[in-house]
Amino acid sequence: MRQRAAVLCGAAVIAAGTVTAVPADASAPQPTHPASTVPAAGPHWEKCATEDYPTLQCATLKVPLDHARPRGRQITLALSRVPHTAKTYQGPLLVNPGGPGGSGLTLAGFVASSLPAKVAAQYDVIGFDPRGVGKSTPALDCLPGHFDPVRPDSLPDTPEVERANLARAESFADACGDKYADLLPYIDTVSAARDVDAIRAALGAERLNYFGYSYGTYLGAVYAKLYPERVRRLVLDSVVGPDDVWYDANLNQDLAFNDRHRAFLAWIAEHDAAYRLGTDPERVEAAWYAMRAALAKRPAGGKVGASELEDTYMPGGYYNGYWPYLAEAFAAYVNDGDTGQLVEAYDNFGAPDASGDNGYSVYTAVQCRDAAWPRDWDEWRDDSWDLYAKAPFMVWNNAWYNAPCAFWPTGSGQPADVANDDLPPVLMFQATGDAATPYEGGVGAHRLLRDSALVVEEGGGNHGITLSGNDCLDEHLAAYLTDGTVPRGDGGEADAVCPALPDPKPLESKAASTSSRGSTLHGLLGFRG
Repeated sequence: MRQRAAVLCGAAVIAAGTVTAVPADASAPQPTHPASTVPAAGPHWEKCATEDYPTLQCATLKVPLDHARPRGRQITLALSRVPHTAKTYQGPLLVNPGGPGGSGLTLAGFVASSLPAKVAAQYDVIGFDPRGVGKSTPALDCLPGHFDPVRPDSLPDTPEVERANLARAESFADACGDKYADLLPYIDTVSAARDVDAIRAALGAERLNYFGYSYGTYLGAVYAKLYPERVRRLVLDSVVGPDDVWYDANLNQDLAFNDRHRAFLAWIAEHDAAYRLGTDPERVEAAWYAMRAALAKRPAGGKVGASELEDTYMPGGYYNGYWPYLAEAFAAYVNDGDTGQLVEAYDNFGAPDASGDNGYSVYTAVQCRDAAWPRDWDEWRDDSWDLYAKAPFMVWNNAWYNAPCAFWPTGSGQPADVANDDLPPVLMFQATGDAATPYEGGVGAHRLLRDSALVVEEGGGNHGITLSGNDCLDEHLAAYLTDGTVPRGDGGEADAVCPALPDPKPLESKAASTSSRGSTLHGLLGFRG
């Protein structure tokens, strides 16, 4: 859950409401309808303006740690708001960047400034840090420095390397259990969805508008299952496949990320004049894996080994706006033996920071808690080696990223059944080549949400596609937020199709710059979800 790539970026009445609480077994939370309510005070908003978002306001809200015990221990959620300015007021629009573990405070400012002004003016755009995240308290940080370089090679081609990686995963899970035994049973998607309803209630809104990216689409779908009568509008961009939560989702990602990495390498081959790595994509791919093998033996700058290289290039699978920077570093290393650009790329894209430690802690806490993971490492090993033969780019890096779930100190719940026949029209967006949430999952979610409309970006491979410079997609988004209009197709997979934006150009070209909004958005969304 790293967000280092951002370095490349270019009057409502708040009334007292009700906080919803649902009796549930803490060991296996289920999406059942709420049974009781308790009073909650409305947020007290204060200015927290930034240069980019001068009207941003911030507040906090207390919610129960355990929604089954609404008068028990309370935790605090950090909120942000860009207030509406138009006479026509359509209520709060809650935004979430995904993760799990992503901070949504700045996303509110981005969404409010990126939507057409006349549309944004009709909403209070609300951001929040979910429980455990960022400025919400308590915030999780299980094992600071877990991703500090140089880590063991992710490829466990010897028993010693496998044991080293397993020890790291187990130590992370143990540290989480030691520090947060009282919190971990309640860091999950269902609890976060109940928090969303507490925010709605505190804002005094009978119904909520919601806009989620990536994992935020799953959070939104779970919220809608719990509280269908409280959903006014629901936008889901880059949709989690609801049948894959979460072990299978990561296996499916491995195949899709390999395809996306090969698309990047083929793009380099198309621009051989700039990168001098050959015009044959297979030759370029061989050079990339040769670079990986060399760095496994001698890390660049003493900190970019094989695992760190994968961390650095994985963001290119999320957003092709990073391709020119990644290609420059790759070419400099192969052609000139220059490690400086590779270290710089790692610092920009792959290096951990404090928010990354927090985000990863929440990521593992939610994913390990939401659904059952194999506890027998042999199953992980067999599945990963089988996939590695087909898709070597990210399989083992992703396996170790999620491996703490094999040792997680709490029990696991059951994935939420998000099938829903009780919602108003829902608007969904999906790119055909999305690696983090593969296309098939978006189609599956479309089928489960009965009155949903799916807008497909044909030929696109980015993750998070609205408000990124594609006017066709954004026109559908604006129409829906204006008056609820959704496209209706002929019964096929897609209700509307938009062509993808062209791939970027090498940096020396005048056309090198990609959409600044796209760079900003992907810096806010981070990676791994």
